[in-house]
Amino acid sequence: MIYKICPALLLMFISLSPNKFFLPEIKKTSAVELIKSSSDNDEEKVYSKLNSDQYPLPKLESFTQALKGFNRLKEKGLISKNILTLIDFSLSSNSKRLWVIDLNTNKILYNTLVAHGRNTGDEFAASFSNVAESFKSSLGFYVTGEIYNGKHGNSLRLDGLEKGINSNARERAVVIHGADYVSDSFIKNNKRLGRSLGCPAVPLPLVDGIIQTIKDKSCLFIYYPSQSYIETSKLVS
Repeated sequence: MIYKICPALLLMFISLSPNKFFLPEIKKTSAVELIKSSSDNDEEKVYSKLNSDQYPLPKLESFTQALKGFNRLKEKGLISKNILTLIDFSLSSNSKRLWVIDLNTNKILYNTLVAHGRNTGDEFAASFSNVAESFKSSLGFYVTGEIYNGKHGNSLRLDGLEKGINSNARERAVVIHGADYVSDSFIKNNKRLGRSLGCPAVPLPLVDGIIQTIKDKSCLFIYYPSQSYIETSKLVS
């Protein structure tokens, strides 16, 4: 004989045995945890977990190189924060080509305009240098330093970590600073973003927030699809 179970009794039985009827809470995995758990540093897996909210994602190729270098620098103890700043100089200067990413939460915190050096190119970056007074941008990996108040107001010092590529950054005073020529209005009036003397300058309304977020030994990477950089760099090759 088949008996019908009273709904009230069934509900009471389930409430007394929660572990048998309910799945455990699923823990959200951070990008940093994915890096640690992956034997082959699966950058694509980390990329797929990024939470961009209202922002577009960076290109996979630029993010992959950035994360490889970040991971190696973290292992060496050269960076201490799980914050990654990625600048993609393969994109037009009229586009928002700087991303600040929190790898603890997989969240993109900022996506904004950023200038390149005046001798690096017009709308598009094309030429890079580590030489003083070149007024060019330098590629590669940097560690963020201390805040200081200079001619551009609050600014953030950068130390280049790649010999011959960006190692003269501090000597050249290549820093994060705000500039009025980094704005949509400047693009509208001039058909392209303004250019710096080699610094990755950002919009004035965002500079303080960005600096406070990335200061004190976080990783900054300036990407460009350069074969010579890939062959020279020990962090992405």
